[in-house]
Amino acid sequence: MWTADRWKDYKLIDASDGERLELWGKYVLVRPDPQVIWKTPREDGRWKRINAHYHRSSKGGGEWEFFDLPEEWSISYDDLKFRLKPFSFKHTGLFPEQAVNWDWMAKKIHGAKRQIRVLNLFAYTGGATLSCAAAGAHVTHVDASKGIISWAKENVASSALPTERFRWIAEDCRKFAEREIRRGNTYDAIIMDPPSYGRGTKGEVWKMEENIYSFLELAEKLLSEKPLFVLLNSYTTGLQASVLTYLLESVFSKGRKCTVISDEVGLPVMNSGLVLPCGACGRVTF
Repeated sequence: MWTADRWKDYKLIDASDGERLELWGKYVLVRPDPQVIWKTPREDGRWKRINAHYHRSSKGGGEWEFFDLPEEWSISYDDLKFRLKPFSFKHTGLFPEQAVNWDWMAKKIHGAKRQIRVLNLFAYTGGATLSCAAAGAHVTHVDASKGIISWAKENVASSALPTERFRWIAEDCRKFAEREIRRGNTYDAIIMDPPSYGRGTKGEVWKMEENIYSFLELAEKLLSEKPLFVLLNSYTTGLQASVLTYLLESVFSKGRKCTVISDEVGLPVMNSGLVLPCGACGRVTF
């Protein structure tokens, strides 16, 4: 498992009976996690001294219960700074397990010793975008939500990164990819973090299992003649790491020599010494 174990401002303190106990900077949150199906004693006193608790509803969704939490706050990862705030469906605006991928991508970009153009699709609030840009890459950041892109721009400003390294696109990722293919634009690295399920601005339905293969075929056409890497994340239940390997090999090995490895990504649990799995990831290197 690829483990995000270099955090200083974030800690997964404990996990028990469907919930995580997390430290985000100086604030303690309890959030649900369907992977946590074990029950262990909640002996850490911070379970009772929390700043906010997200309660999942049996009817779907849920809501936050706040005790002492600001509307927004920030945490850092190395020199990167991220704004956080609690919003719908338990999220805070950052997936801390992805830091292990940020490190890997930054190392690849540094090692290339040339200017790298990165395309980040379904880019959210920009964790991967910031990491690649901090390593020297120029990044095209694509997300369908204008609000999420504004959030990512604020993270860039907080991290004091050069604005000329970023290109911001508020558009459906498939439509953007098709348009870039027609324009003949290419990228040295492509990052994809698609949702398990979603709807486009005009009601288009996205289902990971049904749409990902054709989407990868589009992405393959956007690679430059000298590609560096492709990264695919998945939070879809039942889509195992080995499936990501088969998907990526079947698409990106056509006419190119590449290596594909996939594994779970995870977070270390302080109180137990275990690692909580948090989805899967596939990495293609050329």
